[in-house]
Amino acid sequence: MIHDTLKEKCAVAGVWNKDNDVARTTYFTLFAQQHRGQEHTGIASYDAGTIHLYKAAGLVSQVYTEEIIEGLTGTVAIGHNRYSTSKGIGVEHAQPVQFTPSFALAHNGNLPSVKNLEAFVTENGFDASDHSDSELMALTVEVFRKQGMSVRDALVKAVPMFVGAFSAVAMGDGALFAFRDQFGIRPLSIGKQSTGGYVIASETCALDTVGADFVRDVAPGEIVVINDKGIESVIFAEAKPMIDMFEYVYFARHDSTINGRLVYEARRDAGRELGREYTPPIDVVVPVPETSIPAAIGYAQERGIPFELALHKNRYIHRTFILPKQEDREKAVRMKLTVLRPLVEGKRVALIDDSVVRGTTSKQIVDMMFQAGAAEVHYVVASPPVRFPDFYGIDTPDQDHLIAAQKTIEEIREYIGVTGLHYLSIDGLVRAIGLPRENLCSSCFTGEYPIDLGEKAENIRYDLPDFIKNTP
Repeated sequence: MIHDTLKEKCAVAGVWNKDNDVARTTYFTLFAQQHRGQEHTGIASYDAGTIHLYKAAGLVSQVYTEEIIEGLTGTVAIGHNRYSTSKGIGVEHAQPVQFTPSFALAHNGNLPSVKNLEAFVTENGFDASDHSDSELMALTVEVFRKQGMSVRDALVKAVPMFVGAFSAVAMGDGALFAFRDQFGIRPLSIGKQSTGGYVIASETCALDTVGADFVRDVAPGEIVVINDKGIESVIFAEAKPMIDMFEYVYFARHDSTINGRLVYEARRDAGRELGREYTPPIDVVVPVPETSIPAAIGYAQERGIPFELALHKNRYIHRTFILPKQEDREKAVRMKLTVLRPLVEGKRVALIDDSVVRGTTSKQIVDMMFQAGAAEVHYVVASPPVRFPDFYGIDTPDQDHLIAAQKTIEEIREYIGVTGLHYLSIDGLVRAIGLPRENLCSSCFTGEYPIDLGEKAENIRYDLPDFIKNTP
């Protein structure tokens, strides 16, 4: 996807090492996870009871300087990349979140309803107004710390009160903490450095970047405590693992491993499943760069059809959604992508994409293919139709803006202007991922939400074109 993107809201990082440069390691851990959040970034370090914090708008490579990193001294650090979360679009809401001099928190995910937290912190003397879900999580911890609890004990009391998706890191009392909701909607992993330190990251690709060996995932329903005594595990809820399927479809990097499954292999196998489901005469397979490349490889392998990188992406053109006018956005798609005419002219093309959200960019790419002389264009999508908004940490449009929630498959085909359109079945995607269906969250596709949405549930419609609700 290029413009019609679902955006992952955040990445988190955490480092504990009494003998190492923790802020620098955190920087490179965030750098490896830039794809998960590109609006703001922040790093906080803990040094002898004092927290040093720096956060700003921009990319990791643009925000930090050598002077800034050297000023973030200590034995513990946490970091965060983000897109805007609920109630927080300005840099003042960037993370890590800090309200007192000795505790900070960073959060990947989303709490659909925070009414209970707002009421709790208000009753205990804090102002709950104009705070994001992540800030309310930190304030809830501070309520218990104000009662004299250690950071560890305050987290053990507070975390069970969080209802939603959270893979989070925190620090205080010289320790690094990592915790994850009982469904494990968003990933979170632990790595160990050769120097004896530990690294927490949303994705394992970041562990590889900083030379940390993968130890294990933070379990759903677990709080991990890392300090000079080692690692302690506190189970606060029964694990009911349901990793978000979109981590495999689009968000995670190809070289990350989630729940023991390499993301590249899951995407390639999604393409193979497509090759079994959709078999019209095709001359060439072309991916929409870049996340759909493994699926296109799998589709070409399964059907024995040539694979070509006939869409060239200009890697130096950044996010098109910042442009104010629709006509400018359409021009920007052409600035990002060009078609290699000799590879598609006169041919029946299978155009492989990872997903379709609004459909506007898909339509533009198809137009470009036909203008380059393609005889036929088949749009082959390596995931089911996105019909429902997400409330667990993905920046999805309102349901009214999801094309598959407004049109039938045939109407989408006509709108995009393709010869043929096929979405991967939900069963095919489950097989490609290789985990049991009950361990996968499919809310964007099926409207089945494992965590209570609270008042947000009133906004969900199930009377959709071509849709039959799957009942458990």
